[in-house]
Amino acid sequence: MSRLVRVAGPVALIVAALVAVLAALAFGGGAAPQLLADPGAFVRYGLPITKLVVNLSAAGMIGTLILTCFALTQGEAAFNRALDFAAGSAAVMTVASALTGLLTFSSVTGIPVSLDQTFSDGLSSFVTGISLGQSWLETTLIAAGVTVLCFAVRNQTVLAFVTGLALLSLLPMAQQGHAAGTAGHDAAITSIGLHLVFAGIWLGGLLALIVIRRTLDGARLVPIVQRYSTLAVVCFIIVAASGYVSAELRIGTLAQLLTPYGILVLVKVTVLVALGVFGVIQRRFTIGRLASTSGRGAFWWLVTAELAFMGIASGVAAALARTAPPIAAVLGPAPTPAEILTGEPLPPPLTLTNFLTNWNIDLLWLLACGFGIFFYVAGVWRLRKRGDRWPAHRTILWVAGMLLLFYITCGGVNVYEKYLFSQHMLGHMALTMMVPLLLVPGAPVTLAMRAIRKRTDGSRGGREWILLAVHSKVAGVLTNPIVAAVLFAGSLWAFYYTPLFRWATTDHIGHEWMIIHFLITGYLFVQSLIGIDPVPYRLPSPFRLVLLLGTMAFHAFFGLSILTSSGLLLANWFGSMGRTWGQSALGDQQTGGGIAWSIGEIPTVILAIVVAMQWSRTDAKETKRRDRNADRTGEAELNEYNARLARLAKNDTPAS
Repeated sequence: MSRLVRVAGPVALIVAALVAVLAALAFGGGAAPQLLADPGAFVRYGLPITKLVVNLSAAGMIGTLILTCFALTQGEAAFNRALDFAAGSAAVMTVASALTGLLTFSSVTGIPVSLDQTFSDGLSSFVTGISLGQSWLETTLIAAGVTVLCFAVRNQTVLAFVTGLALLSLLPMAQQGHAAGTAGHDAAITSIGLHLVFAGIWLGGLLALIVIRRTLDGARLVPIVQRYSTLAVVCFIIVAASGYVSAELRIGTLAQLLTPYGILVLVKVTVLVALGVFGVIQRRFTIGRLASTSGRGAFWWLVTAELAFMGIASGVAAALARTAPPIAAVLGPAPTPAEILTGEPLPPPLTLTNFLTNWNIDLLWLLACGFGIFFYVAGVWRLRKRGDRWPAHRTILWVAGMLLLFYITCGGVNVYEKYLFSQHMLGHMALTMMVPLLLVPGAPVTLAMRAIRKRTDGSRGGREWILLAVHSKVAGVLTNPIVAAVLFAGSLWAFYYTPLFRWATTDHIGHEWMIIHFLITGYLFVQSLIGIDPVPYRLPSPFRLVLLLGTMAFHAFFGLSILTSSGLLLANWFGSMGRTWGQSALGDQQTGGGIAWSIGEIPTVILAIVVAMQWSRTDAKETKRRDRNADRTGEAELNEYNARLARLAKNDTPAS
């Protein structure tokens, strides 16, 4: 029975995935002959199958690496076997990615696969000079690198960076995805990226459990499955949310759910609901019975059924990538300049009402803020349940900071910042100064240290990874007040007067990087001034005030330089939107400089007040300490000081 269960899960996954992809291709017409330059049935059916293999092997690679980092103990047999499985999955992904790139070239050009010189030359040009081909080349090279590293690396800290590299292998695939119309390109990239990552963690983690199960006894298996189950809950929420956004972009209306594409989406939704039911059964009934032999059998058969449904979802997803979405048939008018540049229609004129009521939801930050609030409040709740106190104002400030971050990344600022430099600068000021001013006093690291349970089996959970990061040499350098100030102020000039500004404005990945960069540099600077969380070194209060004033003077000078500039930054972007409302591009840029100069100084005043208050409290605490010491010792220090003065005076008195 044990061998049968061990083999049944992967077989169920593979068989269900292959049957699902072939059935979905036949139903949706994804493998129908192309009207012009058809590359042949081998390419039409081979391409979605190789993409399916890429997705499954990527899941095995990423899900297993995540499990080794967060659930397993370095050096144990399960840890080493999991890494071997991750290496094997990465090797399969390398081959499958290379084949997918080859078949993609044949599908795009209509040239059947062959070994002649014409096909080879065309393929070479495709993978080196065309973005679609380059993306598959990048995926192949990254997967090959992860294969080598998984065999070579057994240190858990280094494996965290290997896991990051493995996640990067999905980025080129996410950038290939786009909405069918002009609008929604950025949202499609985000939703596809999140879907690939968390579906991979969910599926790959389950496969890894099957691979390592023979190296674990019942007592050791239970906590590992519990940790995986927690990851699976998070993955379920994100996969469901990203899947909804992706489907909404491609289907458009409820009526189009009855198209072949829409019906395949409904199949995926049904499978997702079934997987959610499996998850509930697993968490409520089977995990607690893993310690017994009968309980383990029921659990592994449930895992087999879950893998079969995951195979159906994976096969349908691969077929959907080859099926024309119904929204593609809707032809709009000729694109406007704004649509050509941004892929989105020009928003309505900027008024207070439009600014407050228009939204452009960024799923990444919606989820980040939602989870940020949930886990913080859950940590506070855990402290309260065991009788510990946590100041209410810290919770209020943290939630307020997360809500402000959500609005900046999903509200009016995000609607207009692509088209107006002033709105971009408003978002910059909020991200780098206003949001950290609310988040830092929330002391999230201190809360995590008190609320997250300490691991005792040598593995690393959230608490252990946070401690490792906080005490690392890199953190020691970055949290140094001088370094934080240099990063905060110097990155202004490095960002706006280098190609980084163009990349962050014109590319969605660059835009997400910009948000993270501004948020981190602002957080580090505010933490160095008023932070509660522990840092290796903190300046005395007087020097913190000097550092704040010096840094903000530099910041104000930057704002004035933009305010008085006569040249347009990114003229072929902000100056080419075709706007017929609002200020001119140069006038709007100067408004942005005014925002950097004036609005950016408001948090400075608040920071200065807080530093001064902390300084006053420090002096008051020192005075109280001295008073208590005097009461305890009978003012021995003062008496000794007076006696010393008397001796000095006596020695200085001239003899009569």
